[in-house]
Amino acid sequence: MPAPPPRLWCDRREPCPRHHPVCGAIGVNRVTDTAPETLAGDGFPFGVVRRPLWDMKLDDELNELAATQEGLVTVQQLRSAGVSPWTQRVLVADGWMHRIAPRVYAVRGAPDTHRQRLRAGLLCLGERSWISHEAAAALHGLDRSSQTAVEFTVDRTRRPRVIPFVVHSTTRLSPVDHVVVDGFRVMSATRTIFDLALARAHPRRIEAAIDSAVRLQLSAPEVLARRLPDLRGSGRWGCRLVEEMITDSGGHTMLERRFLELAREAGLPRPRTQVVLQEGGRHIARVDFLFDSAAAVVEVSGQKGHASPGERARDAQRRNELQDLGFRVFEYTWNDVTQRPGWVRTTLRARLTPEGPMPASA
Repeated sequence: MPAPPPRLWCDRREPCPRHHPVCGAIGVNRVTDTAPETLAGDGFPFGVVRRPLWDMKLDDELNELAATQEGLVTVQQLRSAGVSPWTQRVLVADGWMHRIAPRVYAVRGAPDTHRQRLRAGLLCLGERSWISHEAAAALHGLDRSSQTAVEFTVDRTRRPRVIPFVVHSTTRLSPVDHVVVDGFRVMSATRTIFDLALARAHPRRIEAAIDSAVRLQLSAPEVLARRLPDLRGSGRWGCRLVEEMITDSGGHTMLERRFLELAREAGLPRPRTQVVLQEGGRHIARVDFLFDSAAAVVEVSGQKGHASPGERARDAQRRNELQDLGFRVFEYTWNDVTQRPGWVRTTLRARLTPEGPMPASA
């Protein structure tokens, strides 16, 4: 009959719960296969460091890994570093780390931040998960985004664990639908717009997302239109809403969107938006709208406008240079577009169509 394996002892002179030596690199006590009563002197051989069990801590490698993950480590990463379930429980009991999601732990001293909650969700849900909806909109910098939202999307074939976050699932996913932003796996700005619409966000919210995505060059009306056929389907009424909003998109702000809507209602051809005009390689101006057939530039000014003498002087020089290029320049204010839409439609038809003014619609 073979001899039983030697019984291991820790430096506290207690039986070690594991049946093999514990790696001292992860801060766990050194062990010996010699019973303490047989050891000479103080009971420990030379070089063995006395360290109580409650003084365990994560090694530098795990701390460095946690630093790249907002202070988080997963159970799988702990196992890969040689940390046993028993050691893990001791580290938690000693306060070196605490559980914040299934199989995800935060190391001691890691601040509780929005970024940490986003990272915890990704680590908990696995590689086939992405930050989405309002949380993705905030990472992309889209207008009117919630800076505290924590939302994720996973493949519908994967049933997520019960976690303290909002989790969506989908069966319609393409490689173009997800990107990496600031080290996070995130749904693209284009897909985020459709997700917000599907989640029944307010139409004004969808408009702001579209216009800011265009302004930040994260999407474009043409890109949204190309994704429509793949994402459209039964029960996805949000796609129809996005399709309607694409009609008057292309501007960078809600004011520009309203002007495009008025130009369409006036029966005018759609202008080009945010056009850069140059002469001899020299930048002249970026204009809000360019009606090529009428050789006309239309600008819309926000509620604040340009009030300082320097700003007014630059506006005058800009207008003069555009007129030198042969363009007629017109400007409408915030109040014009939002409070007097009928007057804007009438003057646009009078200024930009050969037939002159036509009866304004109500």
